[in-house]
Amino acid sequence: MTRLVPGANAPLVNGPLQVEIRYTPISGVDIDVSVFALSAAGKVRGDGDMCFYGQPRVLDGAVQMTEATPGRALFSLDLSGLAPAVEKLALTATLYENKARFEAVAQLSLSLSGGIEAEIPTSGMQETALILGEFYRRQGEWKFRCVAQGFAGGLEPLAKHFGVEVAAPPPAQAAPQPAPVVPPPAPKSTISLSKITLDKTRSSISLEKTAAGFGEIKVNLNWNKGKAGGFFSRSKSVDLDVGCLFELQNGDKGVVQALGKSFGALSRPPYVQLMGDDRTGALAGGEWLHINGTHWSEIRRILIFAFIYNGAPNWRETDGIVTLYIPGQPDIEVRMNEEGGTFGMCAIALLENDRGAVKVSRRVDFHQGHRLMDQAYSWGMRWSAGSK
Repeated sequence: MTRLVPGANAPLVNGPLQVEIRYTPISGVDIDVSVFALSAAGKVRGDGDMCFYGQPRVLDGAVQMTEATPGRALFSLDLSGLAPAVEKLALTATLYENKARFEAVAQLSLSLSGGIEAEIPTSGMQETALILGEFYRRQGEWKFRCVAQGFAGGLEPLAKHFGVEVAAPPPAQAAPQPAPVVPPPAPKSTISLSKITLDKTRSSISLEKTAAGFGEIKVNLNWNKGKAGGFFSRSKSVDLDVGCLFELQNGDKGVVQALGKSFGALSRPPYVQLMGDDRTGALAGGEWLHINGTHWSEIRRILIFAFIYNGAPNWRETDGIVTLYIPGQPDIEVRMNEEGGTFGMCAIALLENDRGAVKVSRRVDFHQGHRLMDQAYSWGMRWSAGSK
């Protein structure tokens, strides 16, 4: 095992590499990990040289983000597949919207296949962006250096530093104006760093189907540790479960959840599958529902819900968050701690097939159980008691 300190380097093994970044999550703050492919000048050649949450696969798959969940990010690298013009890969971490500083991240480390590890010191670090390390060519061979260098400003200025053209955020809506006689010139290809948070001010969004379709839609439920000794401390084995009601275009209806072992299926109806059941909340990645977006035309609507299987209902204490990852689309998140519902079930988001688009609407309303939630959304199913 090779343990690197900032400034130290080590040679890399031949073949594909797996890179794992682990960190202590901060409640209410997203930590984004990215990779920039750089030329000898230290700049990207174009927007396609940045791998991040909005563009997880670049350079013909030579750089891929395979997981991005609170507390953990994974990348797959094929250094032999990189063009000769790529001299370096910069591995970075940023705090979304500069809501905190890296000194608030208690633990941050990375490991590479082949036995290379590095602990990143964050004590006293006032920056909101960080260059963790870099993969670089040296005499025809690849090496890795632990950098641990702070950078002010967050992801956008860091991306611009590396030469990425960043799309401006959409302007606030104004009164309609007459269309200009001469259309503006086509904008340069830019990359969007935006995430979409559905809240009381913006409760829904419609995502139009692209030529590539929707692909595999991933829904993640995660929640942070509660206060020491509280009902929702993960050490207290609180069981917060994700599930969904589904309705297909042919009228078939049902539920996908761990309760009753109704895990669903991806390759056949209902085209929704629960990928695991985290009984204690100990897993950093939380719980996942996957939706087969290639069959979206066969789905009418899906209601994402969570319920507390064990523990006293106090949703504000869970600090729960549901994130939708749709290939080629901005991430969509819904937080469940804005209200302090005391019922054990929360309807979080409704996905509807709106003439082929995916319309996502925030709900965050609370119910005493499956039957009453069903009635509230006019699903029309018959319910009986079940167990896991």
